[in-house]
Amino acid sequence: METTEDVGRVLVIIPTYDERENIESIIGRVRVSVPEAEILVADDASPDGTGELADRIADGDDHVHVLHRSGKEGLGAAYVAGFRWGLERGFDVLVEMDADGSHQPEELPRLLTALEGHDLVIGSRWVNGGRVENWPKKREALSRGANTYSRLLLGFPVHDSTGGFRAYRATTLTKIGIDEVTSQGYCFQVDLTLRTVRSGLRVAEVPITFVERTHGASKMSRDIMVEAFLKLTQWGLEHRLGRLTGRPDA
Repeated sequence: METTEDVGRVLVIIPTYDERENIESIIGRVRVSVPEAEILVADDASPDGTGELADRIADGDDHVHVLHRSGKEGLGAAYVAGFRWGLERGFDVLVEMDADGSHQPEELPRLLTALEGHDLVIGSRWVNGGRVENWPKKREALSRGANTYSRLLLGFPVHDSTGGFRAYRATTLTKIGIDEVTSQGYCFQVDLTLRTVRSGLRVAEVPITFVERTHGASKMSRDIMVEAFLKLTQWGLEHRLGRLTGRPDA
């Protein structure tokens, strides 16, 4: 079994906006599940004091760091900022994880193990063994539909390209050009998946159990869903046009 020592230095990036009720618990669970890993809380100036609470935790734990951002700029921007922070400090693996407990830290060792022979590992809800708990049927149908739409339109084999629990090798993020990424939400995850596949890199999916948050409100909005639909459609049309012109990855 591959450990964090095998994959190198691991940074778990946890974006936050009004996650005061969740942040202490999720940090504690990560520290127990992967003790060698370090954590970066990327806080978008949460009005509820999430950033200040994260600072107090970091003061007592040298494996926890806090990146204070100027305002609510979106999930994609927070992750890109976190990636840059980690790459500048020489981390070998950068992990995306939600703050609300929907991603189980106890499953992170399996994602890191799967990095052996791969460049990106996605914790997948929609492969054999993956599942969701306490999700409304409407939300499940939306996620399944978005992923099927992405897979068919963009021509790649990934079943959960919108999934936000994932581990990247640093070399992957460097190669796919994260500084060029401006998309958010569902779209951000699909964008990075597509860039990874089209760069000829290796993607693995590991089944996970996704648990609906118990505290706080979801950050998913109508604007994020509309952006995702429009972007996916644009990328899909470009992909099909590229196949017709002999440039499928343009």
